Amino acid sequence: MRTAYVLFRHELRLLASLLMWLPRRTHGVGDGRAFGYARGQGAVMFGFAFVCVVETVTMSVLLRGYPALHQVVFVLDAYTVVFVVALHAASVVRPHVLDSGSLRIRRAVHVDLRVPIHQIASVRRELRTTHERAEGELDLPVGSQTTVTLELTEPVAHFGFLDRRRDVRLVRFHADDADTLVEEIRALKEEAVLTQARSAPSSLLPDRPG
Repeated sequence: MRTAYVLFRHELRLLASLLMWLPRRTHGVGDGRAFGYARGQGAVMFGFAFVCVVETVTMSVLLRGYPALHQVVFVLDAYTVVFVVALHAASVVRPHVLDSGSLRIRRAVHVDLRVPIHQIASVRRELRTTHERAEGELDLPVGSQTTVTLELTEPVAHFGFLDRRRDVRLVRFHADDADTLVEEIRALKEEAVLTQARSAPSSLLPDRPG
């Protein structure tokens, strides 16, 4: 029952993303700055959707003599096309979001991970095209590549597709403008350190007279 609910919720979010994509709206950006990651996968996704359309037409011709089966296969094929387009739409309307307090790392409707700025130990621009699953690491490639690597001071909880929890201390993900994102994260980290230093009580104050 729980799995069915998660799958149903997933489908609804995909369809909602498609409706947001048509008028070019974004989800959950607010006062933060959006960083897209779908540019590299657009051609592949639409190529896949085109193949699905060709398959739909082909099956319609082959099954024209079997009305009942034709209708079932047509509905399934048509939904597959919608699903593929909606998957790309979800990646476009749900970008990464950086604000003064956190970095929100997303991938379509599957991943939504918030990382507080103060928990980022280091961030670097790093292009990787191969990824092996490792304990405490989360890889979110787009087009088989990641371009940003985050190392954290302490684990953050990541909940997978079926709400399974993993604690991760290293996150690799893709951003179309990785250089700018890395620079802005570093700037926010420096600002946070300066703010903390200013608010810390000074140990150089003179002793109060007795």
